[in-house]
Amino acid sequence: MKKISFTLNGELRQVDVAPNEILLEVLRYKMGVKSPKCGCDTGDCGACTVILNGKAVRSCLIFAIEINGQEILTLEGLSKDGLTPLQKALMDRNAFQCGYCAPGMILSVTCLISGNPHPSEEEIKESIAGNLCRCTGYQPVIDAIRQITKKQ
Repeated sequence: MKKISFTLNGELRQVDVAPNEILLEVLRYKMGVKSPKCGCDTGDCGACTVILNGKAVRSCLIFAIEINGQEILTLEGLSKDGLTPLQKALMDRNAFQCGYCAPGMILSVTCLISGNPHPSEEEIKESIAGNLCRCTGYQPVIDAIRQITKKQ
């Protein structure tokens, strides 16, 4: 076991990890963070997406030991001061049914609009392409994103 330190949702945290533990397991089972979910264990579905140093990544593909000194943002951290405009727009449009994919999509789109506040529809689609949703067909999600990113 090795003790690592990292910033989780704005708070410095420490945890002992085994060399083979993945970030998703540490977040869920040692840190109590429930928004990243295990959907495939291969990085294909996006359910485990977190923001690592400002970039959306699949937490099932990262060894926890690699995040020593890094910064992680999950949906819990993004929403700690209330719903974001993106989350409100998604709710207004009933964009999700079961919600399993929602945290990963929200974090992926958050990364997109933080660097590009007015993305094209193609850029929106590309940003959520790695997040599989079995319920919505994506159009309500795209419509909600367009609602908050359109140029005034």
